[in-house]
Amino acid sequence: MIPDTPVPPPVREPPVLDVDAHLDDARIIVCCGSGGVGKTTTAAALALRAAERGRNVVVLTIDPARRLAQAMGLTELDNTPRRVMDVSGVRAPRHAGPVPSRAAGESAPGELWAMMLDMKRTFDDIVLTHASRERAEALLANPFYQSLSSSFAGTQEYMAMEKLGQLQATEKWDLIVVDTPPTRSALDFLDAPQRLGAFLDGRLLRLLLVPAKAGGRAYMKVLGAGFSIMTRALTRVIGLQLLTDVSQFVSALETMFGGFRQRAEETYRLLAAPGTAFFVVAAPEPDALREASYFVDRLGTEEMPLAGLVLNRVHRSRAAALSAPRSLSGAEVLAERGEFPLAAAVLRLHADRVQLSAREHLLRERFTMAHPGVPVAEVPALAEDVHDLDSLRFVGDQLGGGLSEPPAVGA
Repeated sequence: MIPDTPVPPPVREPPVLDVDAHLDDARIIVCCGSGGVGKTTTAAALALRAAERGRNVVVLTIDPARRLAQAMGLTELDNTPRRVMDVSGVRAPRHAGPVPSRAAGESAPGELWAMMLDMKRTFDDIVLTHASRERAEALLANPFYQSLSSSFAGTQEYMAMEKLGQLQATEKWDLIVVDTPPTRSALDFLDAPQRLGAFLDGRLLRLLLVPAKAGGRAYMKVLGAGFSIMTRALTRVIGLQLLTDVSQFVSALETMFGGFRQRAEETYRLLAAPGTAFFVVAAPEPDALREASYFVDRLGTEEMPLAGLVLNRVHRSRAAALSAPRSLSGAEVLAERGEFPLAAAVLRLHADRVQLSAREHLLRERFTMAHPGVPVAEVPALAEDVHDLDSLRFVGDQLGGGLSEPPAVGA
């Protein structure tokens, strides 16, 4: 007797992500995910929905693209929060409890603000705030500082933490929504305090301080005395002037290191504290969901508060009862008869849509099997890119579980 082939258990539907509960309760929402999955749009839609629910919200994007500004009707975004709109008509919350407002007991309209991280300007502001005038001028004029503050690897992630800490310290906003860089570097800011500490405690840093402390001829004398084979090698490779610039930069910045470390660690603790929620954004594609799995695992390892997965650009069919094989069969019959070519084309398009939807559903099931407890919210694919507040509002409605119709194409 041939034993029965075991039937795999059905995949359980993931918990539904209660987006509105987080929008009403969180102080910080961080959107992370790989590039090209609609992360910036998701951050903006969350911010708009929270503002329409009565909160004072600022959205900080670190993506260099200008889509967020365009969608919000702003000509540009920069390092200073800009008011997008005052939002009236506060929506009732979907979960128990009142919508938080800036003053207890008041039902104030929300506000929406937006900004884009300028890491060089943020670095400059830190220098001007935490250094003496002479030391600040020396730093801002230093060639190595000018390069590092605008393009050095890791600077963007650290400055994102600085800006988030600055926004939180003002206590001006009920909610801060943070967009993050694409790919796995979106979580690099979690490593900023450790990387900064390793840099500050490193032997190379102490070595680079020697030229500025010794100065000119004294430095050359130290080199002549055989101070360090490594230093001489660095001089030969990168040149004395560049090494001197680096040394002077490190020396001018040395008194600020303690503040850098402290603020980075405070922001890290803020990200892990109650009131923060991480939204992992992905598209229903193999690479994007693999990255989403990485983010979920990493956030779990770091004990960061994960809200759930936003599965963006999901393809749905309103005629799912008509299967792909039946649709294709009908198209073939019409083609053989030479009748109704437009109907045959529509049937083929429907078959393609159903098959695509089935593949996307299978990919979501694989993610759910690997992460059965992670809540999921889905946003359907739109006919065109999000380009205005109405489109953002529709995305927010879908995130909140709404059934609103997408905005008309070209409207």
